[in-house]
Amino acid sequence: MHTARQAARQRRRRHRLITGTAVVVTAAGVLVCLVTAMLPGRQAGTRTGAGTAATVLVQPDATPSAPSAPAPPTDSPPAAATPTATPTAAAGTATEAPRPSAEASPQAASGTAPSPGRIRPGTTYKGVATAYAAGDGNGACLFGPSDDLMVAAMNTTDYESSRACGAYVRVRAANGASITVRITNECPLPCAPGQLDLSQQAFAKLADPRLGRIPITWSLLSSPTSAPLSVRYKSGSSPHWCAIQVIGHRNPVARLEVRTAKGWRALPRTAYNYFLAADGSGCGGAMRITDIYGEQLAVEGMALLPDVIQPTRVQFAPH
Repeated sequence: MHTARQAARQRRRRHRLITGTAVVVTAAGVLVCLVTAMLPGRQAGTRTGAGTAATVLVQPDATPSAPSAPAPPTDSPPAAATPTATPTAAAGTATEAPRPSAEASPQAASGTAPSPGRIRPGTTYKGVATAYAAGDGNGACLFGPSDDLMVAAMNTTDYESSRACGAYVRVRAANGASITVRITNECPLPCAPGQLDLSQQAFAKLADPRLGRIPITWSLLSSPTSAPLSVRYKSGSSPHWCAIQVIGHRNPVARLEVRTAKGWRALPRTAYNYFLAADGSGCGGAMRITDIYGEQLAVEGMALLPDVIQPTRVQFAPH
C-alpha cells in the first residue's frame, strides 16, 4: 500500500512538473515575440525587410550579398555612361548653335540650297506643247518686250506663282527636233502639269503649226548668256515700299534678300515676279540673290530707281 501511494504521488509530481514547464515555455515564447516586436527597425512599413530577414535565416551565405552586390553595378554603369552620352564637346556644340547674331542667322539660312520648287535640275518632264501668239514677247513674268521670241508660257501648276519665270528649258519633240525657250508667261487652266504653251515661232521649229498639239519632253538648263544679270525696282517703289525684280539670270532665282538694320531679310515673291518689301525695309540697299542650285550672288550699290534696269557685275555659274 505504501509503495502504491508513493508511486501515485510521484506521478502527480511529474504531471505538475510537465505542466509547469509547458507554461514556462509558452510564457517565454510570448515574451520573445513581444521583445522582438519592440526592437528598432521592426516598423509597420518594413514588410520587405522582414521577408529579407527570413530569407537570411534560411540561406545565410547567399542572401546577405544578394541585396548589396547588385547595388554597386546598378549605380556604376549610369555614372560611367553619363559622360559618354553627353560629352563636353557635344555640349559645347549645342551651346554654340543658337549663338549667331540677328545678322548672321539669315546668312546661315542662305548658305543652304533653297528648294528648287517643282522644276528640278536633272529631271525630264513629259507633257504636250501647244502654241500661242506671243506678240512682243512680254508676259505674266513682266520682263518686258523682247526681240527673242523663243519663249513659252508654263502651265499654272509648274509656273508655281512665278518661280518658273526666267527659266530656260530644252524642249524635244517625238520627231527628234529640239529647241531652247525661256519662260516668260503663264499658261492658265486648262493647261495641265507638264504642258508648255510655246510661241508660234518656237512651235514651228518642232512641228507643223497646223498640228496644234504635240507630245514633248523637256528639262531645265542654264542660259548660254555670259552677260551679268540685272535688277529693277518696280514703278512706285520708294524707301517706304518697294518691289525688286531680277532679269537676265542664267538659272532660276529661288531667293532674294535685302540688308536691313537688323541683318539680312528674305523677301517674299509675288505672283507678278517681284520680291516685295511691303514696309520699305532694305529698299535701296545691298542685295543677295540665290539660284536654285544654292549659288549666292552679292549685289551692292543698286540705287532706288523705279522702273530702271540696272546691270550688275555678277552672274550665276552654268549647269
